[in-house]
Amino acid sequence: MAQTVMPKKRVAAYCRVSTDSEEQSTSYDEQVRYYTDLINNESQWELAGIFTDDGISGTNTKKREGFNKMIESCMAGNIDLIITKSISRFARNTVDCLKYIRMLKEKGVEIKFEKENIRTFDSQGEIMITIMASLAQQESESLSKNVKMGLKFRYQRGKISINHNWFLGYTKDEEGNLVVDPEQAEIVKRIYREYLDGSSMDQIKAGLERDGIKNGAGRKKWGTSNIRQILTNEKYVGDAMLQKTITVDVLNKTRIPNDGREVQYYIEDHHEPIVSKDVFSRVQEELQRRAEMKKEKRSYNGKYGLSNVCKCGNCGAAMYRIHWYVGDKKVVWRCRNRMSNGADACDLKSIDNRAIEGAVVQAVNKLFTERQDVIEKVKANILKVVGSVGNSLTETLDKRITDLEQQVVDAVKGGKQYSNLLEKIEGLKAERDRMLKTDAKCKKEGEMLSGIMAFLNSQAGEIKEYDDNLTRKLIKDITVYDYKTVITFKHGYVAEIEI
Repeated sequence: MAQTVMPKKRVAAYCRVSTDSEEQSTSYDEQVRYYTDLINNESQWELAGIFTDDGISGTNTKKREGFNKMIESCMAGNIDLIITKSISRFARNTVDCLKYIRMLKEKGVEIKFEKENIRTFDSQGEIMITIMASLAQQESESLSKNVKMGLKFRYQRGKISINHNWFLGYTKDEEGNLVVDPEQAEIVKRIYREYLDGSSMDQIKAGLERDGIKNGAGRKKWGTSNIRQILTNEKYVGDAMLQKTITVDVLNKTRIPNDGREVQYYIEDHHEPIVSKDVFSRVQEELQRRAEMKKEKRSYNGKYGLSNVCKCGNCGAAMYRIHWYVGDKKVVWRCRNRMSNGADACDLKSIDNRAIEGAVVQAVNKLFTERQDVIEKVKANILKVVGSVGNSLTETLDKRITDLEQQVVDAVKGGKQYSNLLEKIEGLKAERDRMLKTDAKCKKEGEMLSGIMAFLNSQAGEIKEYDDNLTRKLIKDITVYDYKTVITFKHGYVAEIEI
Protein backbone atom coordinates (compact mmCIF):
# COMPACT_ATOMS: atom_id res chain seq x y z
CA MET A 1 0.00 0.00 0.00
CA ALA A 2 1.39 3.39 -1.09
CA GLN A 3 2.33 5.77 1.70
CA THR A 4 0.54 9.12 1.68
CA VAL A 5 2.95 12.03 1.34
CA MET A 6 1.91 14.95 3.54
CA PRO A 7 2.17 18.31 1.80
CA LYS A 8 4.73 20.69 3.27
CA LYS A 9 3.50 23.57 5.38
CA ARG A 10 4.03 26.88 3.62
CA VAL A 11 5.76 29.09 6.17
CA ALA A 12 6.50 32.81 5.97
CA ALA A 13 8.32 35.12 8.35
CA TYR A 14 7.69 38.76 9.15
CA CYS A 15 10.62 40.97 10.24
CA ARG A 16 10.48 44.62 11.23
CA VAL A 17 12.73 47.12 12.94
CA SER A 18 11.33 50.42 14.21
CA THR A 19 14.05 52.86 13.11
CA ASP A 20 16.49 53.27 10.26
CA SER A 21 19.60 53.56 12.43
CA GLU A 22 22.74 51.57 11.58
CA GLU A 23 22.33 49.40 14.68
CA GLN A 24 18.73 48.55 13.81
CA SER A 25 19.72 47.90 10.21
CA THR A 26 22.15 45.22 11.42
CA SER A 27 19.38 43.65 13.52
CA TYR A 28 17.10 43.70 10.48
CA ASP A 29 19.63 41.79 8.32
CA GLU A 30 20.16 39.26 11.08
CA GLN A 31 16.43 38.63 11.40
CA VAL A 32 16.11 37.96 7.67
CA ARG A 33 19.02 35.47 7.73
CA TYR A 34 17.72 33.78 10.89
CA TYR A 35 14.22 33.12 9.53
CA THR A 36 15.47 32.08 6.11
CA ASP A 37 17.72 29.43 7.71
CA LEU A 38 15.05 28.39 10.24
CA ILE A 39 12.43 27.66 7.60
CA ASN A 40 14.80 26.05 5.07
CA ASN A 41 16.22 23.72 7.74
CA GLU A 42 12.80 22.29 8.66
CA SER A 43 12.03 19.34 6.40
CA GLN A 44 8.25 19.70 6.63
CA TRP A 45 8.28 23.38 5.88
CA GLU A 46 8.41 25.24 2.60
CA LEU A 47 9.58 28.87 2.47
CA ALA A 48 6.62 31.04 1.46
CA GLY A 49 8.50 34.32 1.76
CA ILE A 50 10.34 36.62 4.11
CA PHE A 51 8.30 39.81 4.41
CA THR A 52 10.08 42.85 5.81
CA ASP A 53 9.58 46.46 6.83
CA ASP A 54 12.63 48.56 7.67
CA GLY A 55 12.43 51.74 9.75
CA ILE A 56 8.65 51.92 9.96
CA SER A 57 6.58 52.29 13.13
CA GLY A 58 4.43 49.40 14.26
CA THR A 59 1.61 51.48 15.75
CA ASN A 60 -0.48 51.02 12.62
CA THR A 61 -0.25 49.06 9.39
CA LYS A 62 -1.09 51.71 6.78
CA LYS A 63 2.50 52.32 5.60
CA ARG A 64 3.92 48.83 6.19
CA GLU A 65 4.27 47.56 2.63
CA GLY A 66 5.90 44.24 3.57
CA PHE A 67 3.21 43.50 6.15
CA ASN A 68 0.42 44.32 3.71
CA LYS A 69 1.95 42.13 0.99
CA MET A 70 2.14 39.25 3.48
CA ILE A 71 -1.55 39.65 4.36
CA GLU A 72 -2.45 39.70 0.65
CA SER A 73 -0.49 36.48 0.12
CA CYS A 74 -2.34 34.88 3.06
CA MET A 75 -5.70 35.94 1.65
CA ALA A 76 -4.67 34.42 -1.69
CA GLY A 77 -4.12 31.06 0.06
CA ASN A 78 -0.33 30.95 -0.31
CA ILE A 79 0.68 30.83 3.38
CA ASP A 80 -0.17 28.39 6.21
CA LEU A 81 2.01 29.72 9.04
CA ILE A 82 3.61 33.07 9.88
CA ILE A 83 6.55 33.28 12.28
CA THR A 84 7.47 36.59 13.85
CA LYS A 85 9.69 37.66 16.74
CA SER A 86 7.05 39.17 19.05
CA ILE A 87 3.65 40.82 19.30
CA SER A 88 5.32 44.25 19.44
CA ARG A 89 7.08 43.51 16.12
CA PHE A 90 3.78 42.41 14.58
CA ALA A 91 1.64 45.30 15.91
CA ARG A 92 1.51 47.66 18.89
CA ASN A 93 -2.13 48.47 18.32
CA THR A 94 -4.47 46.01 20.04
CA VAL A 95 -7.26 46.58 17.55
CA ASP A 96 -5.04 45.95 14.51
CA CYS A 97 -3.35 42.98 16.15
CA LEU A 98 -6.59 41.15 16.97
CA LYS A 99 -8.18 42.11 13.64
CA TYR A 100 -5.43 40.44 11.63
CA ILE A 101 -5.15 37.43 13.95
CA ARG A 102 -8.87 36.71 13.54
CA MET A 103 -8.82 37.44 9.81
CA LEU A 104 -5.94 35.02 9.27
CA LYS A 105 -7.46 32.42 11.59
CA GLU A 106 -10.61 32.35 9.46
CA LYS A 107 -8.38 31.82 6.43
CA GLY A 108 -6.61 28.94 8.18
CA VAL A 109 -3.36 30.83 8.71
CA GLU A 110 -1.61 30.42 12.08
CA ILE A 111 0.79 32.93 13.65
CA LYS A 112 3.61 32.01 15.98
CA PHE A 113 5.09 34.68 18.27
CA GLU A 114 8.48 33.42 19.35
CA LYS A 115 9.25 35.69 22.29
CA GLU A 116 5.91 35.12 24.01
CA ASN A 117 5.79 31.43 22.89
CA ILE A 118 2.22 31.89 21.67
CA ARG A 119 0.54 30.15 18.73
CA THR A 120 -2.79 31.57 17.61
CA PHE A 121 -4.35 28.12 17.07
CA ASP A 122 -3.78 27.17 20.73
CA SER A 123 -6.89 27.22 22.96
CA GLN A 124 -5.47 29.94 25.19
CA GLY A 125 -3.76 31.80 22.37
CA GLU A 126 -6.26 34.61 21.83
CA ILE A 127 -6.63 35.38 25.55
CA MET A 128 -2.87 35.69 25.92
CA ILE A 129 -2.58 37.70 22.73
CA THR A 130 -5.23 40.18 23.90
CA ILE A 131 -3.32 40.75 27.13
CA MET A 132 0.09 40.98 25.46
CA ALA A 133 -1.12 43.26 22.67
CA SER A 134 -2.74 45.57 25.19
CA LEU A 135 0.55 45.82 27.08
CA ALA A 136 2.36 46.54 23.81
CA GLN A 137 -0.13 49.33 23.06
CA GLN A 138 0.43 50.86 26.49
CA GLU A 139 4.16 50.69 25.86
CA SER A 140 3.75 52.59 22.59
CA GLU A 141 1.60 55.28 24.24
CA SER A 142 4.06 55.60 27.12
CA LEU A 143 6.94 55.97 24.64
CA SER A 144 5.02 58.70 22.83
CA LYS A 145 4.50 60.61 26.10
CA ASN A 146 8.20 60.31 26.93
CA VAL A 147 9.12 61.62 23.49
CA LYS A 148 6.71 64.56 23.92
CA MET A 149 8.20 65.44 27.31
CA GLY A 150 11.71 65.25 25.87
CA LEU A 151 10.73 67.56 23.01
CA LYS A 152 9.20 70.08 25.44
CA PHE A 153 12.41 70.19 27.47
CA ARG A 154 14.39 70.73 24.25
CA TYR A 155 12.01 73.50 23.13
CA GLN A 156 12.39 75.29 26.45
CA ARG A 157 16.16 75.26 26.00
CA GLY A 158 15.77 76.64 22.48
CA LYS A 159 16.95 73.44 20.77
CA ILE A 160 14.89 72.56 17.72
CA SER A 161 15.08 70.49 14.54
CA ILE A 162 13.61 71.88 11.31
CA ASN A 163 13.01 69.78 8.20
CA HIS A 164 14.52 71.80 5.35
CA ASN A 165 13.79 69.40 2.47
CA TRP A 166 10.66 71.23 1.27
CA PHE A 167 11.46 74.52 2.99
CA LEU A 168 11.88 77.03 0.16
CA GLY A 169 14.76 79.44 0.78
CA TYR A 170 16.86 77.34 3.16
CA THR A 171 19.22 74.39 3.25
CA LYS A 172 21.48 73.00 6.00
CA ASP A 173 25.22 73.17 6.49
CA GLU A 174 27.47 70.30 7.59
CA GLU A 175 26.60 70.93 11.24
CA GLY A 176 22.86 70.77 10.60
CA ASN A 177 22.23 74.52 10.93
CA LEU A 178 19.72 76.32 8.70
CA VAL A 179 21.46 78.48 6.10
CA VAL A 180 20.00 80.63 3.34
CA ASP A 181 19.90 79.27 -0.21
CA PRO A 182 20.53 82.53 -2.19
CA GLU A 183 18.69 81.47 -5.34
CA GLN A 184 15.60 80.24 -3.51
CA ALA A 185 15.69 83.24 -1.15
CA GLU A 186 15.10 85.53 -4.14
CA ILE A 187 11.87 83.63 -4.87
CA VAL A 188 10.70 84.17 -1.28
CA LYS A 189 11.55 87.89 -1.47
CA ARG A 190 9.69 88.15 -4.77
CA ILE A 191 6.54 86.65 -3.23
CA TYR A 192 6.64 89.09 -0.29
CA ARG A 193 7.38 92.05 -2.57
CA GLU A 194 4.58 91.28 -5.04
CA TYR A 195 2.04 90.73 -2.26
CA LEU A 196 2.85 94.11 -0.68
CA ASP A 197 2.70 95.69 -4.14
CA GLY A 198 -0.94 94.60 -4.29
CA SER A 199 -0.87 91.32 -6.17
CA SER A 200 -3.36 88.66 -5.13
CA MET A 201 -2.16 85.15 -4.32
CA ASP A 202 -3.64 83.93 -7.61
CA GLN A 203 -1.68 86.60 -9.49
CA ILE A 204 1.56 85.67 -7.69
CA LYS A 205 0.92 81.97 -8.42
CA ALA A 206 0.30 82.67 -12.12
CA GLY A 207 3.51 84.73 -12.39
CA LEU A 208 5.67 82.04 -10.76
CA GLU A 209 4.24 79.35 -13.02
CA ARG A 210 4.62 81.57 -16.09
CA ASP A 211 8.33 82.03 -15.27
CA GLY A 212 8.86 78.29 -14.67
CA ILE A 213 9.91 78.80 -11.02
CA LYS A 214 9.87 75.70 -8.81
CA ASN A 215 8.31 75.56 -5.34
CA GLY A 216 9.84 73.98 -2.23
CA ALA A 217 8.87 70.49 -3.43
CA GLY A 218 10.69 71.08 -6.73
CA ARG A 219 7.48 71.34 -8.78
CA LYS A 220 6.57 74.05 -11.28
CA LYS A 221 2.90 73.82 -10.29
CA TRP A 222 2.10 76.19 -7.43
CA GLY A 223 -0.95 76.51 -5.21
CA THR A 224 -2.27 79.54 -3.35
CA SER A 225 -1.77 77.47 -0.18
CA ASN A 226 1.99 77.43 -1.00
CA ILE A 227 1.94 81.21 -1.27
CA ARG A 228 0.02 81.63 2.00
CA GLN A 229 2.37 79.30 3.90
CA ILE A 230 5.37 81.32 2.75
CA LEU A 231 3.73 84.64 3.63
CA THR A 232 2.79 83.48 7.15
CA ASN A 233 5.90 81.48 8.09
CA GLU A 234 7.81 83.30 10.83
CA LYS A 235 10.95 81.31 9.98
CA TYR A 236 11.56 83.70 7.08
CA VAL A 237 12.40 86.44 9.61
CA GLY A 238 14.80 84.12 11.45
CA ASP A 239 12.40 83.12 14.23
CA ALA A 240 10.78 79.75 14.98
CA MET A 241 7.37 78.91 16.45
CA LEU A 242 7.38 75.38 17.89
CA GLN A 243 4.45 72.98 18.36
CA LYS A 244 2.24 74.50 15.67
CA THR A 245 0.67 71.04 15.35
CA ILE A 246 0.25 68.26 17.91
CA THR A 247 -0.37 64.50 17.85
CA VAL A 248 -3.76 63.64 19.36
CA ASP A 249 -3.80 59.91 18.50
CA VAL A 250 -0.49 58.07 18.91
CA LEU A 251 -1.85 54.94 17.24
CA ASN A 252 -3.20 56.56 14.08
CA LYS A 253 -0.53 59.32 14.06
CA THR A 254 -3.29 61.94 13.84
CA ARG A 255 -1.94 65.50 13.95
CA ILE A 256 -4.03 68.66 14.23
CA PRO A 257 -3.26 72.39 14.52
CA ASN A 258 -2.37 73.27 18.11
CA ASP A 259 -5.56 74.90 19.38
CA GLY A 260 -4.14 75.71 22.79
CA ARG A 261 -3.96 72.17 24.14
CA GLU A 262 -0.18 72.39 24.27
CA VAL A 263 2.14 75.33 24.99
CA GLN A 264 3.80 76.88 21.96
CA TYR A 265 7.40 78.12 22.14
CA TYR A 266 8.66 81.12 20.14
CA ILE A 267 12.42 81.43 19.57
CA GLU A 268 13.70 84.73 18.18
CA ASP A 269 16.80 85.11 15.97
CA HIS A 270 17.26 81.35 15.66
CA HIS A 271 18.74 81.52 12.15
CA GLU A 272 19.55 83.94 9.33
CA PRO A 273 16.43 85.78 8.04
CA ILE A 274 15.39 86.20 4.41
CA VAL A 275 12.88 89.04 4.90
CA SER A 276 12.94 91.85 7.45
CA LYS A 277 10.57 91.89 10.40
CA ASP A 278 9.11 95.15 9.10
CA VAL A 279 8.20 93.53 5.76
CA PHE A 280 6.82 90.45 7.51
CA SER A 281 4.73 92.61 9.85
CA ARG A 282 3.30 94.60 6.93
CA VAL A 283 2.40 91.38 5.13
CA GLN A 284 0.53 90.05 8.19
CA GLU A 285 -1.43 93.31 8.38
CA GLU A 286 -2.29 93.09 4.69
CA LEU A 287 -3.37 89.45 5.09
CA GLN A 288 -5.64 90.51 7.95
CA ARG A 289 -7.03 93.43 5.99
CA ARG A 290 -7.89 91.27 2.99
CA ALA A 291 -9.45 88.66 5.29
CA GLU A 292 -11.67 91.34 6.83
CA MET A 293 -12.68 92.48 3.35
CA LYS A 294 -13.77 88.91 2.60
CA LYS A 295 -15.86 88.82 5.80
CA GLU A 296 -17.55 92.03 4.66
CA LYS A 297 -18.21 90.33 1.29
CA ARG A 298 -15.85 92.73 -0.48
CA SER A 299 -13.68 91.13 -3.13
CA TYR A 300 -9.99 92.04 -3.16
CA ASN A 301 -8.72 93.59 -6.40
CA GLY A 302 -4.93 93.52 -6.76
CA LYS A 303 -4.93 95.74 -9.85
CA TYR A 304 -5.89 99.11 -8.32
CA GLY A 305 -4.74 100.48 -4.96
CA LEU A 306 -8.02 102.32 -4.31
CA SER A 307 -10.18 99.23 -4.94
CA ASN A 308 -9.58 97.87 -1.48
CA VAL A 309 -9.71 101.00 0.70
CA CYS A 310 -12.63 103.14 -0.48
CA LYS A 311 -15.91 103.02 1.44
CA CYS A 312 -19.07 105.11 1.41
CA GLY A 313 -19.24 107.82 4.09
CA ASN A 314 -23.06 107.79 4.05
CA CYS A 315 -23.80 104.09 4.64
CA GLY A 316 -20.39 102.43 5.16
CA ALA A 317 -20.64 100.07 2.17
CA ALA A 318 -17.68 99.33 -0.09
CA MET A 319 -17.25 101.41 -3.23
CA TYR A 320 -16.75 99.91 -6.66
CA ARG A 321 -14.56 101.22 -9.47
CA ILE A 322 -16.56 101.22 -12.71
CA HIS A 323 -16.37 102.75 -16.19
CA TRP A 324 -18.97 105.48 -16.69
CA TYR A 325 -20.35 106.04 -20.18
CA VAL A 326 -22.82 108.86 -19.47
CA GLY A 327 -21.47 111.75 -21.54
CA ASP A 328 -17.68 111.51 -21.62
CA LYS A 329 -16.19 108.09 -20.84
CA LYS A 330 -14.53 108.14 -17.42
CA VAL A 331 -13.82 106.04 -14.33
CA VAL A 332 -16.01 106.67 -11.28
CA TRP A 333 -16.53 105.18 -7.81
CA ARG A 334 -20.03 104.11 -6.78
CA CYS A 335 -21.47 102.88 -3.50
CA ARG A 336 -22.24 99.15 -3.67
CA ASN A 337 -25.37 99.65 -1.57
CA ARG A 338 -26.72 102.29 -3.97
CA MET A 339 -25.86 100.14 -7.00
CA SER A 340 -27.71 97.14 -5.53
CA ASN A 341 -30.67 98.82 -3.83
CA GLY A 342 -31.09 102.20 -5.49
CA ALA A 343 -30.93 105.83 -4.37
CA ASP A 344 -33.38 105.23 -1.51
CA ALA A 345 -30.79 102.99 0.18
CA CYS A 346 -27.93 105.51 -0.17
CA ASP A 347 -27.83 109.02 -1.64
CA LEU A 348 -24.06 109.20 -2.34
CA LYS A 349 -23.57 110.08 -5.99
CA SER A 350 -20.83 108.73 -8.24
CA ILE A 351 -17.40 110.22 -7.51
CA ASP A 352 -14.85 110.78 -10.26
CA ASN A 353 -11.73 108.60 -9.89
CA ARG A 354 -9.48 111.59 -10.60
CA ALA A 355 -11.01 113.45 -7.63
CA ILE A 356 -10.17 110.63 -5.20
CA GLU A 357 -6.66 110.18 -6.62
CA GLY A 358 -6.11 113.93 -6.29
CA ALA A 359 -7.29 113.80 -2.66
CA VAL A 360 -4.75 111.03 -1.96
CA VAL A 361 -1.95 113.16 -3.44
CA GLN A 362 -2.99 116.11 -1.24
CA ALA A 363 -3.21 113.89 1.87
CA VAL A 364 0.27 112.41 1.29
CA ASN A 365 1.75 115.87 0.75
CA LYS A 366 -0.01 117.13 3.90
CA LEU A 367 1.63 114.23 5.75
CA PHE A 368 5.03 115.28 4.41
CA THR A 369 4.40 118.92 5.40
CA GLU A 370 3.69 117.84 8.98
CA ARG A 371 6.14 114.96 9.00
CA GLN A 372 8.33 116.34 11.81
CA ASP A 373 5.37 116.34 14.19
CA VAL A 374 4.29 112.95 12.83
CA ILE A 375 7.79 111.47 13.30
CA GLU A 376 7.93 112.66 16.92
CA LYS A 377 4.55 111.07 17.62
CA VAL A 378 5.62 107.85 15.93
CA LYS A 379 8.82 107.77 18.01
CA ALA A 380 6.81 108.20 21.19
CA ASN A 381 4.44 105.42 20.16
CA ILE A 382 7.35 103.09 19.34
CA LEU A 383 8.85 103.61 22.80
CA LYS A 384 5.43 103.09 24.35
CA VAL A 385 4.53 99.84 22.62
CA VAL A 386 7.97 98.22 22.47
CA GLY A 387 8.73 98.92 26.12
CA SER A 388 5.40 97.65 27.44
CA VAL A 389 6.50 94.07 28.16
CA GLY A 390 9.91 92.92 29.34
CA ASN A 391 11.69 89.67 28.48
CA SER A 392 12.85 89.31 32.08
CA LEU A 393 9.32 88.52 33.25
CA THR A 394 8.84 85.71 30.74
CA GLU A 395 12.31 84.35 31.51
CA THR A 396 11.39 84.23 35.22
CA LEU A 397 8.22 82.32 34.39
CA ASP A 398 10.16 79.90 32.16
CA LYS A 399 12.55 79.16 35.02
CA ARG A 400 9.69 78.54 37.46
CA ILE A 401 7.99 76.22 34.96
CA THR A 402 11.22 74.28 34.35
CA ASP A 403 11.76 73.87 38.10
CA LEU A 404 8.22 72.59 38.60
CA GLU A 405 8.54 70.15 35.68
CA GLN A 406 11.68 68.72 37.28
CA GLN A 407 9.73 68.34 40.53
CA VAL A 408 7.07 66.37 38.60
CA VAL A 409 9.75 64.03 37.20
CA ASP A 410 11.19 63.53 40.71
CA ALA A 411 7.70 62.88 42.12
CA VAL A 412 6.97 60.25 39.44
CA LYS A 413 10.25 58.48 40.17
CA GLY A 414 9.55 58.56 43.92
CA GLY A 415 5.94 57.42 43.59
CA LYS A 416 4.62 60.67 45.09
CA GLN A 417 1.56 62.76 44.21
CA TYR A 418 2.16 65.49 41.64
CA SER A 419 -1.32 66.67 40.50
CA ASN A 420 -0.95 69.97 42.42
CA LEU A 421 2.35 70.60 40.62
CA LEU A 422 0.68 70.08 37.24
CA GLU A 423 -2.01 72.63 38.12
CA LYS A 424 0.67 75.19 39.02
CA ILE A 425 2.52 74.49 35.75
CA GLU A 426 -0.64 74.97 33.66
CA GLY A 427 -1.38 78.26 35.45
CA LEU A 428 2.13 79.59 34.87
CA LYS A 429 2.06 78.51 31.21
CA ALA A 430 -1.24 80.31 30.67
CA GLU A 431 0.19 83.47 32.26
CA ARG A 432 3.33 83.25 30.13
CA ASP A 433 1.29 82.74 26.95
CA ARG A 434 -0.73 85.88 27.68
CA MET A 435 2.47 87.86 28.20
CA LEU A 436 4.05 86.53 25.02
CA LYS A 437 0.97 87.39 22.95
CA THR A 438 0.93 90.93 24.36
CA ASP A 439 4.65 91.27 23.72
CA ALA A 440 4.32 90.00 20.14
CA LYS A 441 1.47 92.43 19.45
CA CYS A 442 3.49 95.36 20.79
CA LYS A 443 6.57 94.42 18.78
CA LYS A 444 4.49 94.05 15.63
CA GLU A 445 3.02 97.53 16.09
CA GLY A 446 6.46 98.94 16.84
CA GLU A 447 7.90 97.41 13.66
CA MET A 448 5.05 98.88 11.60
CA LEU A 449 5.59 102.34 13.07
CA SER A 450 9.34 102.07 12.48
CA GLY A 451 8.69 101.26 8.83
CA ILE A 452 6.47 104.30 8.38
CA MET A 453 9.04 106.54 10.05
CA ALA A 454 11.78 105.19 7.76
CA PHE A 455 9.55 105.93 4.75
CA LEU A 456 8.94 109.52 5.86
CA ASN A 457 12.66 110.08 6.39
CA SER A 458 13.48 108.69 2.95
CA GLN A 459 11.15 111.01 1.00
CA ALA A 460 12.84 114.10 -0.47
CA GLY A 461 9.68 116.14 -0.96
CA GLU A 462 6.09 116.29 -2.11
CA ILE A 463 4.72 113.92 -4.76
CA LYS A 464 3.40 115.24 -8.08
CA GLU A 465 1.03 112.46 -9.14
CA TYR A 466 -0.99 109.56 -7.77
CA ASP A 467 0.78 106.20 -7.21
CA ASP A 468 -1.06 102.90 -6.52
CA ASN A 469 1.94 101.40 -4.71
CA LEU A 470 2.13 104.40 -2.37
CA THR A 471 -1.56 103.98 -1.55
CA ARG A 472 -1.05 100.30 -0.69
CA LYS A 473 1.96 101.12 1.46
CA LEU A 474 0.57 104.06 3.46
CA ILE A 475 -3.21 104.19 3.48
CA LYS A 476 -5.54 102.13 5.66
CA ASP A 477 -8.89 103.38 4.34
CA ILE A 478 -10.60 106.25 2.53
CA THR A 479 -14.09 107.30 3.55
CA VAL A 480 -15.80 109.10 0.67
CA TYR A 481 -18.52 111.73 1.10
CA ASP A 482 -20.15 113.99 -1.51
CA TYR A 483 -17.69 116.85 -1.06
CA LYS A 484 -14.80 115.45 0.93
CA THR A 485 -12.72 112.38 1.74
CA VAL A 486 -11.38 111.31 5.13
CA ILE A 487 -8.09 109.49 4.53
CA THR A 488 -6.69 107.38 7.38
CA PHE A 489 -3.05 106.34 7.20
CA LYS A 490 -1.80 103.03 8.62
CA HIS A 491 0.07 104.69 11.47
CA GLY A 492 -3.03 106.62 12.54
CA TYR A 493 -2.58 110.02 10.83
CA VAL A 494 -5.91 111.32 9.43
CA ALA A 495 -6.30 113.89 6.66
CA GLU A 496 -9.60 115.46 5.61
CA ILE A 497 -9.50 116.62 1.97
CA GLU A 498 -12.23 118.48 0.07
CA ILE A 499 -13.14 117.16 -3.40
